[in-house]
Amino acid sequence: MLRPVADFTDRICLVLFLSRVKMPHAYPFLSPEQKKELSDIAQRIVAPGKGILAADESTGSVAKRFQSINAENTEENRRLYRQLLFTAEDRVVPCIGGVILFHETMYQKTDDGKVFPQYLKERGMVVGIKVDKGVVPLAGTNGETTTQGLDGLYERCAQYKKDGADFAKWRCVLKITPTTPSRLAIIENANVLARYASICQMHGIVPIVEPEILPDGDHDLKRCQYVTEKVLAAVYKALSDHHVYLEGTLLKPNMVTPGHSCSHKYSNQEIAMATVTALRRTVPPAVPGITFLSGGQSEEEATVNLNAMNQCPLHRPWALTFSYGRALQASALKAWGGKKENGKACQDEFVKRALANSQACQGKYVSSGDSAAGGESLFVANHAY
Repeated sequence: MLRPVADFTDRICLVLFLSRVKMPHAYPFLSPEQKKELSDIAQRIVAPGKGILAADESTGSVAKRFQSINAENTEENRRLYRQLLFTAEDRVVPCIGGVILFHETMYQKTDDGKVFPQYLKERGMVVGIKVDKGVVPLAGTNGETTTQGLDGLYERCAQYKKDGADFAKWRCVLKITPTTPSRLAIIENANVLARYASICQMHGIVPIVEPEILPDGDHDLKRCQYVTEKVLAAVYKALSDHHVYLEGTLLKPNMVTPGHSCSHKYSNQEIAMATVTALRRTVPPAVPGITFLSGGQSEEEATVNLNAMNQCPLHRPWALTFSYGRALQASALKAWGGKKENGKACQDEFVKRALANSQACQGKYVSSGDSAAGGESLFVANHAY
């Protein structure tokens, strides 16, 4: 008979307690106009059939690519090669929503004197810029890393926005081993990504959030899915803590795949189901698009897996598309071979891959198997840009 009185007393105590608890204040971080600009930019990049060309390889990374075709790694050769990609025939325009540039490329020009950002914008492509300064060891861990570059990022973003960049990329790297990724590495990298994202948005730049789990190792699909879910959950907690406007961001994650040395072969449908399941458990529907990295898969694998995800029977509230570097360029680079007379062949291969991935992000790709390097593995251990 005394139960109702006790319940009433409990409720009064709870109300008094909550009245003393200060809830987080929603600071007006961005104006409605700023939010609209960011949302519009993100939506343009991942419009139906469109993805991202990642042409932001560092000078050192380009050196390795050029070495494979016996081309000299000079500034002019880097300009010429990227100009071939940027000036490919108009069939590529409906396929590429955005292009990520390296700092050097941001200020290079076409043969007729037009800076690359201006040229790309005239083709309807959104200009992006890599803003991180690479990975460094994370003290207190077993060989894990964090990403440097927050110092001076505020000023760099302000300048890049003036110079034509409307989105940016920042890559953090985690690795699956019996002891990693550690909680420290997950939390540290999540917070670095969130800090970067908030700084970008202050300047009207859409941040691509890239927590890459490397494919190195012999782990199975289930292990990769588990780690991917833990990492993405931490990332979105950090983005929330930093008041990042999710509608004005894009995610660039790894696909959920087994380790490169795993003995078991999984089907494209199994990879698609594991990936979409992990994303559904962790990524809010407010995020406009998920632009996958290829993670050392062959060109064909990256396209087929993306296509399988867009045919997956699970509900997908975000656009699932591509942000490929090697998986858009391997055949093109091989066809070019560093020779001017091979320019058209280089562009033809690039257009083929762009069209294939445009179809894949709509679930309409049918493999033809006619790419010069499409089936070759692009895996590089401990891959760095």
